[in-house]
Amino acid sequence: MSPSIYVTSILLPLLFLFSLQPISCAPSSSIHDTFLQCLSKNLDPSDKNSTIIYGPTDPSFPTVLQARIRNRRYNLSTTPKPSLIVTPLRETHVGAAVLCAKSIGIQLKIRSGGHDYDGISYVSDNPFVILDMFNLRSIDIDIKQETAWVQAGAIFGELYYRIWEKSKTHGFPASVCPTVGIGGHISGGGYGNMLRKYGLSVDNVVDARIVDVRGRILDRKAMGEDLFWAIRGGGGASFGVVLAYQVRLVKVPETVTVFRVDKTLEENATDVVHRWQFVADKIDNDLFLRLLLQPVDAKTKDAKTKAQKTIKASFISMFLGNVDRLMPVMTKEFPELGLKKTDCMEMSWIQSVMYWADFGNETKLDALLNQNPPKAANFFKRKSDYVKNPISKEGLESIWKKMIELGQVGFVFNPYGGRMSEIPEEETPFPHRAGNICKIQYSANWMEEGVEADNTHMSQIRQLYDFMTPFVSNSPREAFLNYRDLDIGVNHNGNNSYNEGRVFGVKYFKKNFDRLVKVKTLVDPENFFRNQQSIPPQGK
Repeated sequence: MSPSIYVTSILLPLLFLFSLQPISCAPSSSIHDTFLQCLSKNLDPSDKNSTIIYGPTDPSFPTVLQARIRNRRYNLSTTPKPSLIVTPLRETHVGAAVLCAKSIGIQLKIRSGGHDYDGISYVSDNPFVILDMFNLRSIDIDIKQETAWVQAGAIFGELYYRIWEKSKTHGFPASVCPTVGIGGHISGGGYGNMLRKYGLSVDNVVDARIVDVRGRILDRKAMGEDLFWAIRGGGGASFGVVLAYQVRLVKVPETVTVFRVDKTLEENATDVVHRWQFVADKIDNDLFLRLLLQPVDAKTKDAKTKAQKTIKASFISMFLGNVDRLMPVMTKEFPELGLKKTDCMEMSWIQSVMYWADFGNETKLDALLNQNPPKAANFFKRKSDYVKNPISKEGLESIWKKMIELGQVGFVFNPYGGRMSEIPEEETPFPHRAGNICKIQYSANWMEEGVEADNTHMSQIRQLYDFMTPFVSNSPREAFLNYRDLDIGVNHNGNNSYNEGRVFGVKYFKKNFDRLVKVKTLVDPENFFRNQQSIPPQGK
């Protein structure tokens, strides 16, 4: 593919299809008209009847904006709104949007699925344009070569479904949530329930296409190995607009096995959780055994007695094999769980995708093609940590006490080991490899609206995060880029950009941060591609 884009003008009536409400730094008509005049010079005449631009007064604007907002904390009347939403239909539209945003000096936000936890892809305190990639969703599966080209706006449900159409013994290691967008997930690392067997999504990327700051479309050869390295776990939005990834498909057996076993404190959960820490990252690589911890009401014999709180530990599995092979593994390595054959369900890999996404047993597979989550969006906050040393039973008991005190905040412990321990930290920007027992995701969810509810729940999750300090990694306290968390640092992209970026950068990338800065300085020295947690260029 040519690294350059040459596009011609669009008919001028397009200029008068949209209008904007005033924004803080410039009259709306100025930004609106200037941007559209620029597009008129950089789009093909065949696009004259295409609707790819939405302004705030357009009736479809709220629908387009809100369709991919998964966190209601960033969908309030007070949330800053974009000046325009650009929804490209072709890859050349992306190049035109980059050139036009750059020419008028407005910030460009890049959104694929919208699952970024702190709204970085669609919220800014400065005037901005959203480049929403949802129309760029083509998927080309090549089973013979065991690869697929997938555009950034596609969701993983679509990818999984298209793989299943071509093969019942192939899959891809990525998100267990089917509505997650390809672009953001892979560029941030990409995490799924096959990582102990096959590593992260980025460990299975073989090529990519990206639009750079000059509006050029570059593949791996044209962009060079440094930039290709950076967009496989360093956050693509810091370096350009990722259009598509070519991924390597992985083999999956015809039959996989899943189970879920719940234990409360009254059912010896502390001992079982303690033992899990010594097993989960060392057990058979075909087994991913997630641990979900949450405060729940304890069972009471008397219905009139007020329910006390306890902790429920849920052990949720994905095993790449049948139950007859799983049971000896569990009996030998983790007998404390007390797994029984009747706890297990055998199914195809694509059915396991449905299981992990909490679809009902009667749900048809084509539900994976639905861009909208099956559940209504709520308010939430997520944070992350890494555990390198087992937490003692006394430590676990203190954590249970704190969780019960707070009342609602929970954890997900995702095990490492296996393939993750075999890949060097510097192979991709994602550095969290050997030496980790598991990654923690903190989770707070609520449905109540208002400042008071927000403050209460945000305070709870932050208190639990602070309480966990002695039990997790330090120097730096590591974090996972795909679980974006503005609490750990914000880049204002001013004169102190490098120092601000380093605060969160070393938590996400450790020693790889400085190499990412070098790549950024090479490909985007003026820092056009920027957000609240973007990689800064050197000297900025």
